[in-house]
Amino acid sequence: MSLIKDKINSKNLPKHIAIIMDGNGRWAKTRGEERTFGHRNAINAVRNAINACNEIDIPYLTLYTFSSENWSRPANEVSTLMNLLVETLLLEAEEIFSKGLRMHVIGNLEKLPPLVKEQLERVMELTKENTKGNLVLAISYGSQNEILNAVKSISSDVKEGKVDVENIDEKLFENYLYTKDFPPVDLLIRTSGEIRISNFLLWQIAYAELQFLDILWPDFTKDIFFQCIVDYQNKERRYGLTGDQINAQ
Repeated sequence: MSLIKDKINSKNLPKHIAIIMDGNGRWAKTRGEERTFGHRNAINAVRNAINACNEIDIPYLTLYTFSSENWSRPANEVSTLMNLLVETLLLEAEEIFSKGLRMHVIGNLEKLPPLVKEQLERVMELTKENTKGNLVLAISYGSQNEILNAVKSISSDVKEGKVDVENIDEKLFENYLYTKDFPPVDLLIRTSGEIRISNFLLWQIAYAELQFLDILWPDFTKDIFFQCIVDYQNKERRYGLTGDQINAQ
C-alpha cells in the first residue's frame, strides 16, 4: 500500500494528465549503453503511469510517445523506436483491454511505417468499447502542425460557406484539433529536469498545472506519479480569476 497514494483526495482528481517522457537516452548513457537501451528500459515506466492512472480512475492519460521532430534522429534510433512500439503493442494489447482502457492515437499517422499503423489500428479496434479510461498516444505529433492544420481546415470551411467567420471561437477551433473529443489537460508532467514544452499540446495546456521532475523517465514510478497528483491538489487553480473569486464560487 502506497502511503503517498493515501494522501490523494479522490474528489479533486485531474481529468486529463499528459506526460512528456524524457530522459531515456541520458539514462542509458549513465550506464555506458546506447540510447536505444534507454528506450527499451522505459517500458516499465509507461506501465507505472498507466497503472497509477487506472488505480485512481484518471479518465485521460496522454503520453508523448514520438514527436514530429523525432523523425530527424539517427535512423537506427528511429527504427528501434518504431520496432519497440510494435513489440509493446503486441505485448500490452490484452493488458490495456483488460484494464478497461480505450486507446487513441493523435498525430500525423501517415508518416508511420505500415506495420506500426496496423498494430495501432488493431489495438484501437480491440479497445473501442472500453469505458474505464482513455490512453492517448501522441505519435508523430507536433502541436504547431496540429494548430496550422486546424487553421487550414477552418479556412477551407469558411471558403465553402460551412463556417461563418463570426462564429469562430475557442470551442469551434477545438473541434478541428486532434484532441476534439478529449477534455483540456489539467496536469502536464515532464521528466529529465528539462523545463520546456517541446511542441506538445500547446493549445490544450492553456491552464494546465506544469510539473518538471528531476528524474529520468525510466526511473518513473507509481509513487512519483501519486506525488505529482498530491502536489497538483495543493495548488489553487484560478483560471485568470482571483483567489477570492474562486473561493466564492
